[in-house]
Amino acid sequence: MKIALVSPYDFTWPGGVTAHISQLSHRLTDMGHTVRILAPFSPNRIDGQEQNFIPLGRSVPIPSGGSIARISLSAWLYRRVRNILRREKFDVIHLHEPLAPYLPLAVLHCSHSVNIGTFHAFHGSNRIYRWSSPLLKPYFRRLNGRIAVSSAAQSHVQHFFPHDYTIIPNGIDLDFFAADVPPIPELRDDKINILFVGRMEKRKGLRYLLDAFSRLKWEHPNTRLIVVGPGNPDKYCYRILAERSLEDVVFVGAVDHNMLPRYYQTADIFCSPAIGKESFGIVLLEAMAAAKPIVATRIQGYSDVVTHGHQGLLAPPQEGEGLAAALSHLIQNPHLRHKLGANGRADVNQYSWQSVARKVVDYYQATMERQKSATQRIP
Repeated sequence: MKIALVSPYDFTWPGGVTAHISQLSHRLTDMGHTVRILAPFSPNRIDGQEQNFIPLGRSVPIPSGGSIARISLSAWLYRRVRNILRREKFDVIHLHEPLAPYLPLAVLHCSHSVNIGTFHAFHGSNRIYRWSSPLLKPYFRRLNGRIAVSSAAQSHVQHFFPHDYTIIPNGIDLDFFAADVPPIPELRDDKINILFVGRMEKRKGLRYLLDAFSRLKWEHPNTRLIVVGPGNPDKYCYRILAERSLEDVVFVGAVDHNMLPRYYQTADIFCSPAIGKESFGIVLLEAMAAAKPIVATRIQGYSDVVTHGHQGLLAPPQEGEGLAAALSHLIQNPHLRHKLGANGRADVNQYSWQSVARKVVDYYQATMERQKSATQRIP
């Protein structure tokens, strides 16, 4: 098959959707398919991109769901998109966030291929779809197949765009995160390491983990918190650090992707205290692949991945006391830490990109057959 993978987000900036598309592209290519990626881009960041990448429109940063979405708002996209689709003659066009402005809408408007949309987002609010759904329904009807990465993502879109959705989860490079790599030597001593991986955004909940850690230190002084991810802590985080004179908090900052498995191997417990707006939780899969026990918040998206008491412990969101109790329980029970980590490592196999890509291709083929049958029935 000849497949187009379409992203509304600037492909030169890291993000969950762009990483998903990149991995899916590699797996589809390995399976013998021809793949092109269509996405906005930043010219000064274009070096080193995928060879099958077709840049379409410069991006602008737009606040979205507690984060920043870099999308293209270029009005001239329609003509160029139409020419590319005529030239490439794709069998399948797979649009990720197909109702996001502006590129996916241009592609849907011009496409004569089989159109499949994957819905990734869960914002916890339907305000965007509430005011935009009348305008977007004609584009939604041009989709021949609909995928959601989780039940949270499905519930987010289905209220305003009811239809049949197939859930195909995000994937993970299992071999990469399960690799037997050395831990960070200066962080492997007699202390229990709690690891956080994520951007320094309010919705990632770092302030609540710092609150929890400040409570833990009284009972478990032999603990350390390692914070990995881009950005800077907000004023609430700085206030907790200063007012409680917190020690043993290591802010690593952004790290090279190849270093991430080493930080997971350095950890004794992985903690993700997000407050909401998470459709899935890739970091949970990364921790599971590394066989690490998890403490996470009980929010939609995370609850689709982690079962309380099986791969980890779930605590109420936006509550330092509950996080501290869950972390303390694991600190005191090394046997339970090992059991939860082993369970996670066994369960994560279903999320390998080989498995996920196979499900995606099967869905492509089923949708194409359904469209072919429907076309033949038209007199």
